[in-house]
Amino acid sequence: MDKGGQPIFIIDPNKEQTKGRDALSMNIAAAKAVATIVKSTLGPRGMDKMLVNPLGDITITNDGATILHDMDIEHPTAKMIVEVAQSLENSAGDGTTSAVVFTGALLEKAEALIEKGVHPAVVVKGYRLAAEKAVEMFENLAVSAGEEDRDLLVKTASTSITGKASEKYNRLVAELCVSAVLAIHEGGKADLKHIILTKDVGRRVEDTEFVEGVVIDKVALDKNSPLKIVNPNIALIDTPMETGKTANKAKLQISTVSEIENFVKQEDAALFEMADYIIRAGANAVFCSKGMDDKVAAYLQSRGIYATRRVKTDDMQHLADATGGRPVRNIKELTEKELGHAGLLEQDRDEDQGKTYLRDCKGAKSVSIVLRGGTEHVVDNLERAIDDALRVVKCVVEDGKVVAGGGASEMEVALSIRSYASSIGGREQTAITAFAEALEEIPRTIARNAGLDAIDSILNLRAKHAENKNAGLNIQTGAAEDMLEKGVVDPLRVKVNTIKAGSEAAAMVLRVDSMLRAQRADMQEVKPEHMASTYDGMSAPALNMRR
Repeated sequence: MDKGGQPIFIIDPNKEQTKGRDALSMNIAAAKAVATIVKSTLGPRGMDKMLVNPLGDITITNDGATILHDMDIEHPTAKMIVEVAQSLENSAGDGTTSAVVFTGALLEKAEALIEKGVHPAVVVKGYRLAAEKAVEMFENLAVSAGEEDRDLLVKTASTSITGKASEKYNRLVAELCVSAVLAIHEGGKADLKHIILTKDVGRRVEDTEFVEGVVIDKVALDKNSPLKIVNPNIALIDTPMETGKTANKAKLQISTVSEIENFVKQEDAALFEMADYIIRAGANAVFCSKGMDDKVAAYLQSRGIYATRRVKTDDMQHLADATGGRPVRNIKELTEKELGHAGLLEQDRDEDQGKTYLRDCKGAKSVSIVLRGGTEHVVDNLERAIDDALRVVKCVVEDGKVVAGGGASEMEVALSIRSYASSIGGREQTAITAFAEALEEIPRTIARNAGLDAIDSILNLRAKHAENKNAGLNIQTGAAEDMLEKGVVDPLRVKVNTIKAGSEAAAMVLRVDSMLRAQRADMQEVKPEHMASTYDGMSAPALNMRR
């Protein structure tokens, strides 16, 4: 306000602004609302959500990342919490729901402290100290695991799948995921883009299989082509196998029937010449990324050669990675050296539709998992479960570390942080204790979603941890048992990234003390002839004046 008593506005009073405690409370409420949405899905007994898009398509899932991704969330703070889930999905592939629940709990505990007079900056500092200590403690709890310990890898995949796919097929799917990751693992890294997930609706889930090779949604052009070829020699053609069109308009004058016959024979000879190059190279299977004339396909089939056309670019790359073949653009350069190899080529066809399997590709750099189920929804749900399982196995293979699941590691770290808090002076101690309480929210939620008494479960778990640091909840009995012995394990990366992402998101929310929403003002329409750009420079137009 100036000396004359008039207020000085540095921000347009018409703009929406929320300040101080109101802004903080609103942001915390938004974050807690997001956590509440997914909280009931946490754990093996978590509930599912039904998502309906504007077209009426339905998705039924308890995968936190999928739920938050498909929801139309507008609040800026709520979007920050969704980013926590996306961060976990990208870096670890699992733990998205735990991260969101943990973040919501941190902010809920922070709100209670702030109402008691603790400054947000103090809470942020306490959370930072606690997060650093928690990461250190998780690393101390970790157990070594590697690609040679297949059983532990299967247990990790099985833990990730539990509650997302049918319990009946848990072990089967976990085994397939481990086989796929180990097949493409190389040099300490596992690039999941080399694992192809192919859907096959209308079959049984137990028929889901791992293929050491490639599966493509193509069958041979000729129905009489052999359904199986043992030890196929595979040609990958990246050029059209049909009569080329002229670049410019051309006319051909033909006056007699014999000239027509000669012209057709010349075209056929050119087509058959392309096929002959393939035959001479020794190939008995041809995958062409461009068009292929039916006459060429029939000519090849008459010699027992499988042929298909218009194979997708990605599939051509996977075929090359799996079979060791090299795509050829000039068919005249095709030799035996460019051919790929597999143990078996097999067609599963129904008339002109179906799939082609290339199995037993030794040293394959691309492999496939064929997802099968009775309906589209079953297969989609299975795909989400397998995606998470592949990612957690990748984490363990790359990092070589796992920790006990079932809320065991969170409880042990929470108890240790409580002890650590007493060594820190000042008000930061209360924030560190609140951090420990937020960590306990994960086993508490698992117990609640399993229909257990949350208070009794947490008390029993705390008591059990005095003698066993790997004690977690057995949701079947409610007892506290050793999770490593039970085979309930999680990748260390999931836990560490949950702590880092959750604490950083909470800190960002707590640091905000004012929110501004700018109201967009539409510009007044200006006729083109009045725009500055239409004038020659910025000089005024000349005026003709009469005296």
